[in-house]
Amino acid sequence: MTSTFSAREINLRYLIDQFSLQRINDPNFFSEWQINLPSLTSLEKQELDRIQSGYFNLLDNPPLLENVVKLTIISPLLFIGGFYLQPYSIKAEKSISIAKESEGVLIEGRLDILILKPQIWAMIIESKQLSFSLEEGLAQLLAYMLADANPNLMTYGLITNGADFQFLKLIQRETPQYGLSNKLFIGNREKDLYQVLQILKKLSAISG
Repeated sequence: MTSTFSAREINLRYLIDQFSLQRINDPNFFSEWQINLPSLTSLEKQELDRIQSGYFNLLDNPPLLENVVKLTIISPLLFIGGFYLQPYSIKAEKSISIAKESEGVLIEGRLDILILKPQIWAMIIESKQLSFSLEEGLAQLLAYMLADANPNLMTYGLITNGADFQFLKLIQRETPQYGLSNKLFIGNREKDLYQVLQILKKLSAISG
């Protein structure tokens, strides 16, 4: 008999036990988020600064709801990066499932935002309320990424609560492995949001 779980109920321990998922801490495993990042135009930087200003405005006017985070931070970021244009295809509230037939396990869930290119998953973006930590959504996002049936493709993901951003890399081998970037914060004076867009562009180019 097959047991069905919601992806929102899955934790990392479950993915480790059921799918032998391994976290790789070697910085060389996921170096793409730091090395040879593309440059940004002056216009892109200006628009990112406006998004940062919008974030500070959200802080001054709570509550910080998920739909507001999408509208004021996530959607503008994707627009600036050109992810609403070809060859991308945006799918909202996308249903996916992941099965482990030998164990009679089925995990089902929905993605808040899914960025697709033809034949491959370029990135997955899961937006959470600003008050949520990224760790609360990590297992959920990894469960979604494991749904990619092609073991020969690298899958990249981004999890964000609108303030913090963290990138993931998953390799679907016999033993799936994943690595994480450092966390980037929209409010940093060092302009972490610039790096977020640079990484998105870099991973997009790799996936293309």
